[in-house]
Amino acid sequence: MTRINERPQRLYRRRTLRVMVEYVSDGGLACDPATTLGAGGLFIETESPLIEGTHLKMRFTLPGSTRTHEIEGRVVWSRRSTDRGSYAPGMGIEFTDRPNSVNLARELDTLA
Repeated sequence: MTRINERPQRLYRRRTLRVMVEYVSDGGLACDPATTLGAGGLFIETESPLIEGTHLKMRFTLPGSTRTHEIEGRVVWSRRSTDRGSYAPGMGIEFTDRPNSVNLARELDTLA
């Protein structure tokens, strides 16, 4: 039996950090900060979130690193500033690029 307030368990640990993400979709190029990041995806804080299902290509460098990660993903949920609650507006991105997400996971494991 599933409880109403239960959240699905995450497959990957998330890190709270702030890194600028350059991303491109059919809507063009944008650059906004990611505030949480894990091997499975990230949260991009933006006043103009993309529509759920939108595919995008992202590029970013982790703090203290010289390696630039280029990875593909899709928007799985979005939240506008007009939505209820005190959460930041933005969008949750799931990585769809398995080889590059594995490389990112390895680098995330080395962060203190």
